Amino acid sequence: MFPTGTAGAALFLLRISVAATLVANGFANWAPVTSFWILLAIAVPAILISLGLLTPYFAAISGFIQLAILMTVGSGSQLHMLTSVLNSFVLAVLGPGAYSIDARLFGRRLLTVPPRR
Repeated sequence: MFPTGTAGAALFLLRISVAATLVANGFANWAPVTSFWILLAIAVPAILISLGLLTPYFAAISGFIQLAILMTVGSGSQLHMLTSVLNSFVLAVLGPGAYSIDARLFGRRLLTVPPRR
């Protein structure tokens, strides 16, 4: 569930990529109507995805936010936006990887079963 090595590094880069595209797409397309709440709705998931805290949930939220941006703004680069949405949902399915707070909180545990009597 929390792969290490090359796969863990790739998941770390995917987390950073999803967070960066969320911030870039949010500020590029919603800049004229940016309020505190929109800033919060973009910044909080991006920060938590970068850190790897509750990654599947916030990656799915990021996908829905970017889908809302795509539907409301209808930017000219729809392929870019769809790719960003797809990357968010892929990260939600794959999980955060070993280099995350999730791996520290919910990582591998050693389960010892006592012998039967």
